[in-house]
Amino acid sequence: MKFLFSILLVSFSVIGNAQSNTLVKWHFAAKKLSATTYELRMTAALPAGWHIYSQNMADGGPEPTKFTFAKNALLINEGKPKEVGKLIKSHDENFGIDVKYYANKVDFVQTVTLKGKIKTNVSGEVEYMICNDSKCLPPTTARFNIALK
Repeated sequence: MKFLFSILLVSFSVIGNAQSNTLVKWHFAAKKLSATTYELRMTAALPAGWHIYSQNMADGGPEPTKFTFAKNALLINEGKPKEVGKLIKSHDENFGIDVKYYANKVDFVQTVTLKGKIKTNVSGEVEYMICNDSKCLPPTTARFNIALK
């Protein structure tokens, strides 16, 4: 079953890449918490029936959401992004494991601290995979650049 599922994923790759780039609407923003501390909010809005996976997934299943931040000597990332949304846990027969995902909307919140009172940007990318009840689209990457003012 896993092999058949993998073949389906590959066969949808051309169509899936075009679809997944438009299905998830990402919004990236920064909120100043103090003179040198910011909260980055990376929000994924999904259409009805689709879901995005948690960053915390077991091996052997769908691709977890993964944030990669470009190195910036002017700031410190405080851990990894926290997930804020309604986490859904279920057993997925296609992958044969328990999965964790979010439907409709999820916020990934990252705290960063500047090494001084300066202006800079936080840039990077998020790799994610989305599925609905009948198919999964291949992993997609979205780039971001958030100004800290």
